[in-house]
Amino acid sequence: MPLLHFRLSDTQKKKKNKKQSDSTPSNAMGLQEEFQEHSEKAKTLPENTTNENKLILYGLYKQATVGPVNTSRPGIFNMRDRAKWDAWKAVEGNSKEEAMSDYITKVKQLLEEAAASA
Repeated sequence: MPLLHFRLSDTQKKKKNKKQSDSTPSNAMGLQEEFQEHSEKAKTLPENTTNENKLILYGLYKQATVGPVNTSRPGIFNMRDRAKWDAWKAVEGNSKEEAMSDYITKVKQLLEEAAASA
């Protein structure tokens, strides 16, 4: 399975950069709270959410909560765990804060897409 790479669109980058430029050091706790809120919202995503999107969310969540990959890659016969590990490894260069922000953005995007198709 190829490595998954999550990239923000130009519009999402502009929104993210604007939000970051408006933030103050005291907003670090706000990011954590918003991340927790969107972690709960992610549980309400429709069942037809693609595995690719689920893996992106998984990788970002692990990077935000644990940090860089700290386990060895699962064997080839454990395809599910291997795909999850690969998704986490794909975002390894992000800081925890970047991963939280990207996770929030992705959950919002998926919820908007689900609402539009409903």
